[in-house]
Order: sequence, then C-alpha cells, then structure tokens
Amino acid sequence: MSAYLATIPSPDQGVWHLGPIPVRAYALCIIAGIIVAIWWGERRWAARGGTKGTVIDMAVYAVPFGLVGGRLYHVITDPELYFTEGKNPWNAFAIWDGGLGIWGAIALGAVGALIACRRKGVPLPAMADAIAPGIVVAQAIGRIGNYFNQELYGAHTDLPWGLEVYQRFNPDDPNNLLNGVATGHIPLPESPVHPTFLYELIWNLLVALLVVWADRRFKLGHGRVFALYVAGYTVGRGWIEMMRTDTANHILGLRVNVWTSILLFVAAVVYFVLAGKRGPRELPETLRSKDAPGPDETPVDDKPVEDTAPKDEEPEHAKVAAEAPAEKSAEEVPAEEPKKTDES
Repeated sequence: MSAYLATIPSPDQGVWHLGPIPVRAYALCIIAGIIVAIWWGERRWAARGGTKGTVIDMAVYAVPFGLVGGRLYHVITDPELYFTEGKNPWNAFAIWDGGLGIWGAIALGAVGALIACRRKGVPLPAMADAIAPGIVVAQAIGRIGNYFNQELYGAHTDLPWGLEVYQRFNPDDPNNLLNGVATGHIPLPESPVHPTFLYELIWNLLVALLVVWADRRFKLGHGRVFALYVAGYTVGRGWIEMMRTDTANHILGLRVNVWTSILLFVAAVVYFVLAGKRGPRELPETLRSKDAPGPDETPVDDKPVEDTAPKDEEPEHAKVAAEAPAEKSAEEVPAEEPKKTDES
C-alpha cells in the first residue's frame, strides 16, 4: 500500500464517448496548446509594435501546415507502425490516435507562417520570436495528452515519482488498446516507470521561462528568441529521449530523435551567433502589416465635416469688411488751420 501511494497513477482511459462522438484527451490537449500559443504570441507581437490580429491570421496557415508536417515526420520516422505486415496503412491518417513529430510540425508550420508573413508584409524571424515561448508551452500541454494515452514513458524505476501503467482492455477491438479502459488497475510488468512525458513537460516550461527572461533582458531579435527555444528544447529532448522505451528506429545506436536533437541544437547555436551580428531587434514600424492603417491615416468612420458653403460665395464676415468705409490715412486728412485768438 505504501509503495502504491508513492507512485503516480495513470488515468483509466484517454477516450470518452458522448453518444457516437469520441472525446479524446490527446486532441483536447493539442487544441488547448494551440490556443495558448496563439493567444500568447498575439500579446507578444502587439507588445513589440506589431499589428493586432497578425498572429491569428498567421495561424490560419501555420496550424494546418504544422499538423500535416507533424504527422508526416512521425510516419516517416516510424513507418513500421503502418506499412509492415499486419498493419493498416490507413492508420497513418489517424492523427487522433496520437503521433505528431514536433520537428515536422515546426518545419512545415514555418512554411505556412512564411506564406502568411509574405501576405502581411512582416518579417518571419520577428514572428518566430513572438510565438517561440507559446510553442514550447503548447508542447508542454500536449504532453498531458501522452499521459492520458499512457505512452512515451521510460524504463522501470523505484523512485517516488514513478508512474503506474495499467493494462487496458478494449472488447470491441482487442488490438486497439489506446481506446481501451484499465479495469482493475492491473499493472504492466515494467510498472512503475519513469514518467518521461512529465520530465519533458517540466523541461518545456523551464525553457519558456528562460526564453522570456532572455528576451526581456537582452532585447533579442532577428529570430534569436526562436533559436534559443530550439537550442534549449533540444538539450532536454536529447537526454529524455534516451530514457524512453517505446519503439523507435536507431542510427548508429541512437534513436532518430536524438540525432535530430543534436543536429538542430548545433544549427540553432550557429544561427543565434550569426543573427546577433545583424544588430538590434527589428523596429516596431517594420512589424506593422501592410494592410494596416498608418498612424496618420484617418479612420473611415471619422471623415472630416465638409464645408457646405458655396465655393463662389464670400463668407459673411468678408462682406461686412468690404462694405465698411475705409479709414483715411494720416496723409489724406487735411491739416486744420490754426484758429485766431485775441492775443494774436
């Protein structure tokens, strides 16, 4: 009993049904993360002088691109989950069952963001700096979905924060345990395990704090905030990835995502240094959308009142001035003859 109380229990299920409609915790966490990233990015963009609403407009392009890119990365790096004997290739499109690679989401999401920034006439590096903290917090929220899916955990541990993982049962589809329910809390043989999703969640929040502090302290610009986020995240993702025990492809003894983290860390550090030579951060006026009204433009609803007086008619005060007799100058007034007195 004492051993059980010293561990973290897993949820019994990650999917609930409202009639025929499945409600998935993983999907709700992804949506919540996207909302937080957009909301925070919008505030940061406006605080730097950017046009309000630009981040929301950018998200219309970046979010769909990012979801597709995240799924593509997952499928490409783990093809055996979908294209080997006994697997259903159509499950590659079942994004609701989990499986989004952050680097695919960032890469293709950047393409969508670039399209939006070009349409708005704003620099992509500045936009990346604005949304960087929100992205890493969104990743942290997404890890809560992994907790409900009972996935992405590590090896057995006796530490007090070990995670209890249970057998789940799905009588409708015995092979689809992701939609199953843990009845009786029967632990898996490796339980309790390292909650690596929780490690990454905490690490992501720390990276967000680091990025915000550095941005305020050093006034970073030209994509350096985003580069700092990538460098900070990959450091944690690298060692946490090596703790995980889920199936993954390896290259030279290391998981693919570990190699990706190493390469991206180096690239982010190089970019951070080189971008620093571009000088101070972007000026606020460069962040205004090209379709936004300028500071000296009069809004449409505040048109000045037009003068309704006829153009050819002189104003009344001009008529009065014209009709008034002009005063004679001193030269035009004849001098008076001196009056004779009795003394003359």
